[in-house]
Amino acid sequence: MARLGTLLTAFLITFAAPAAAQERPVLVELYTSQGCSSCPPADAFLHKLADRDDVIALALHVDYWDYIGWKDSFAKAEYTARQRAYAKVANRRMVYTPQMIINGTDHVVGTRPMDVTDLIRKHHGGTSRVALSVAERQGKLEIDATAAAGTGGTATVRLFRYLPQETVAIKRGENAGKSVNYSHIVTDMDVVADWDMRQPLDIDVPLNGDLPAVVVIQRNSFGPVEAVAKID
Repeated sequence: MARLGTLLTAFLITFAAPAAAQERPVLVELYTSQGCSSCPPADAFLHKLADRDDVIALALHVDYWDYIGWKDSFAKAEYTARQRAYAKVANRRMVYTPQMIINGTDHVVGTRPMDVTDLIRKHHGGTSRVALSVAERQGKLEIDATAAAGTGGTATVRLFRYLPQETVAIKRGENAGKSVNYSHIVTDMDVVADWDMRQPLDIDVPLNGDLPAVVVIQRNSFGPVEAVAKID
């Protein structure tokens, strides 16, 4: 009986582990452009990543390829600024597309699925110091977070809104003549709080419109992602 109990305990632990891992999704940010000829394969790959339960995928369209003949209809200068800020933190001299940034720390070419998958797996192996919950009630997004005892410092809390998908017929530039289906396209990105992690976070944010929302808690604005959650 004792041996049977031991085996049952091992069975439960083994099968509880995947569920626990799913509680901490990995944030994948794709920096892309409708004017970049190398980007469509990465855009297609993001569709697959977005279907995973253990990943929250966001596509941020940059504007620095607009000059070559096609203005990206989703691009915003603030997304370019975010990518450049990541590069500065990582001591990189330049930015490029398609680039994926995993949980705010690992940078990889977006057309290398094996490398991206390996990095996602690596981040699942980490330990989360922040418990985050989000809920939509009466037109507001309730954001609650608690850091583990002894965790100090500050974190930036951002709210992203995104368009699940849209197909664009590109008429000029490097992708002229192509119709590309884009996924999880960021439409808005706002800082909603600077959080002192020594204290619990409890805020309500107005939630206008019906687009899905993602909350990202990130160290030092452009550092490691401590927690991420979404509302569909």
